[in-house]
Order: sequence, then C-alpha cells, then structure tokens
Amino acid sequence: MHCFRKSLYSSAAEAASPDVDVPTEMSAEAAEAVKDADDERRWYVVHCYSGYENKVRHNLEQRIDTMAMKDKIFDVVVPTEEEIEVKEGQRRTVERRVFPGYILVQMKLTEDSWYVVRNTPGVTGFVGMGNTPTPLQPQEVAQILKRMEAEAPKIKVNFKSGQKVRIVDGPFNDFIGTVGEIDAERAKVRVMVSFFGRETPVELDFLQVEKA
Repeated sequence: MHCFRKSLYSSAAEAASPDVDVPTEMSAEAAEAVKDADDERRWYVVHCYSGYENKVRHNLEQRIDTMAMKDKIFDVVVPTEEEIEVKEGQRRTVERRVFPGYILVQMKLTEDSWYVVRNTPGVTGFVGMGNTPTPLQPQEVAQILKRMEAEAPKIKVNFKSGQKVRIVDGPFNDFIGTVGEIDAERAKVRVMVSFFGRETPVELDFLQVEKA
C-alpha cells in the first residue's frame, strides 16, 4: 500500500506487471478481515495491466450488472486529468491517466465482492498488505478526486532548460530560441532569441513554445 500512497504525491506511478501473482482463493487473513469489516463503503486500489484501465473498468461494470453486485460494488474509476499539449503548432487537450496500471473501486468488502473484482479479466490484484485489500484513507480519495475535477487543464511541458524551441504565438512567432528559465508555478518560460543581432530574453506562456 505504501508504494501507491507515495504515488499520490508524485507525477508518476509504478507501471503494472503481467507477472503479478494473483491468489486464486481468499486467504484466511483476508477472510477474517472481511468478517470483521464494517458495513461502510470504502475505496480500494485495484492493480491491472497498464494501458487496459478503461477495458478493465468496462469488464468490471459488466460483471457488476450480470452478477447483481450493485448493492456491494458502487463505483469504478480510472483516475485521469486533462492536459494541454502543443504539437506542430496546434493546441489540443488530451486525457492522461494519473496512475497507469491502477483503477479505484468503491465497494463493501465481502467475500462475494472480493471474488467479483479479483476475477475480472485484466485485474492482477488488490493493493494491500499481503492478500488483504487495504482501503484508501478519506484524504487520499479527496486528493485524487480534486485532481480529476480541476477546472484548468495542466499544461504539458515538452522542453527543458538549454533546449531549442520554436515560438508558435505572439510577436516572435516562428523564432527559434533557447530555453533559459522555466517557471512551472506560473506556467511561464524565458526564451533567449536572437533579435537584431542580440540575444534577447522573452517571457512566454508554455503554450507559446514547442520543441524545435
């Protein structure tokens, strides 16, 4: 569980591995945890093959319907966030997975719900201690949902200090310059351009430049 919780505060998550060992039966430890579990809904992290998150969500939602589990499994979420990128002078908004290889499931942990999720095609296991699924803390869930619901899309930065970039907007459109400073907090970049034979610093928005 610790590995996933660390990823809540970083920009990348560990990719899923097809070699994850998936237990075929609930362990005695897990069964005891289910027996003692309260009746509240909790969010659990489910590990799946990276790149197949949406397919796994679809498979699980179908199983919830066909196996009449709506009273135990309530929601399936693939954490994503919107990102703006500039490519070939065109801006576009793309959806990026926040934690590749993971989906979130809101459920009451019982032997039946555990079985339905665990045996969904593409699922490689729960995140937890041993074979016992461990629920996320409320503040962790709130942070993920807040990230997903952000009003302004993040801007994807495709350049770094010292790199050549092309200015794609503004008075210096089509100028080639060198990245000096990057201000991620303000989404600004300072680019050195040659203007009338002199190196001139120009402050631009991230969206006004792209890799040359």
